[in-house]
Amino acid sequence: MTKAPATPKNGRRRHDREIIALAVPAFGALVAEPLFVMVDSAVVGHLGTPQLAGLGIAAALLMTAVSIFVFLAYATTAAVARRVGAGDLPAAIRQGMDGIWLALLLGAAVVALAVPTAPWLVDVFGASDTAAPYAITYLRISILGIPAMLVVLAATGVLRGLQDTRTPLYVAIGGFTVNAALNVTLVYGAGLGIAGSAWGTVIAQVGMAAAYLVVVIRGARRHGASLRPDAAGIRASAQAGVPLLIRTLSLRAVLMIATAVAARLGDVDIAAHQIILSLWSLTAFALDAIAIAGQAIIGRYLGANDEKGAREACRRMVEWGLGCGIALGILIVLARPLFIPLFTSDPSVKDTLLPALLVVAVSQPIAGVVFVLDGVLMGAGDGRYLAWAMLVTLAVFAPVALLVPSLGGGLTALWWAMTLMMAVRLVTLWLRTRSGRWIVTGATR
Repeated sequence: MTKAPATPKNGRRRHDREIIALAVPAFGALVAEPLFVMVDSAVVGHLGTPQLAGLGIAAALLMTAVSIFVFLAYATTAAVARRVGAGDLPAAIRQGMDGIWLALLLGAAVVALAVPTAPWLVDVFGASDTAAPYAITYLRISILGIPAMLVVLAATGVLRGLQDTRTPLYVAIGGFTVNAALNVTLVYGAGLGIAGSAWGTVIAQVGMAAAYLVVVIRGARRHGASLRPDAAGIRASAQAGVPLLIRTLSLRAVLMIATAVAARLGDVDIAAHQIILSLWSLTAFALDAIAIAGQAIIGRYLGANDEKGAREACRRMVEWGLGCGIALGILIVLARPLFIPLFTSDPSVKDTLLPALLVVAVSQPIAGVVFVLDGVLMGAGDGRYLAWAMLVTLAVFAPVALLVPSLGGGLTALWWAMTLMMAVRLVTLWLRTRSGRWIVTGATR
């Protein structure tokens, strides 16, 4: 019996199943990560205001350090997915091990640099005399967990490249649960105070890294892949990560400039800005989950020399990104009466917040497409273009945002500048995907 040819509708359904299977668990894992900080804040907050202030400073430093090295996950996902698409699982796992060894080396370097400089770092962030000792204590202990967190990033990239986003979800849930239990036990049961919170987080992070390593090592042994460090492979992983590091730093600069401008606008504006930024970050997790699916799927198609499949998957994911962006924008508008009172009861903050929040809602469809195209180009290993595109975006955004206070604009004007930033990203990413230059097939780019 002759097999019926695939129809466009069947192709869309296949892509939909792939996207859902990868994106839904990825979203769960992404949301679980910031819950670590929320648990620490909830537990430490009952110790006193200086302790909570110290935690806030230390957590900001730690999150910045980890976010800088997120390329360990992105670059590893793309490289491993290509090998999977080429049908070479031993090489895929070997590629992943190179990323994990790089993570260990970078983690050791961060520990060596950050432990002795912890007091200076805390001082740079402007900690008060009462909060500084707690910030230094938490930071010095938590830094010891940085190598584990970087291993988690790299190993997450390995599993995503292997088209497995369920295991990272399970590990994230387990890590969150252990972290919560240890925090309460060590802070209050053992009477260790803020140091107990830091040790609880470190132990949970090490446990997560160990769980990932067990999964990866089992896969390596099953497929006969070497676990030994390979200098050439580690060097190649580092080189692939440099452009993504530049992209990440440029994006962090955008967020830092926006916060600095909001602070110059006044206390009411910076308070409203922080509320909006928290919502914006939450919607980013939802859209980033589709981008993660894009990294894994596009890498696999290109590794399998399936240019047509890569184009069709890209098109379908853009439709998903646009649809999710529209849905999130509508949700923000409808949920604003419930959302705003959760964060503030100050009428002036509410009045400042509302129009800027509507700007965020309008920008969500743009953000949806941007996140997807970003994931597609990451999956294609097109890191150099992503770096240059983000530098261009930063160059456009910075002067516009910095002019907001001098031109008499408020928070709404600042978030229109943020929307301009997303629009520039959309144009640069759309031009690249339309050109087809990102499509390089084969087991390596």
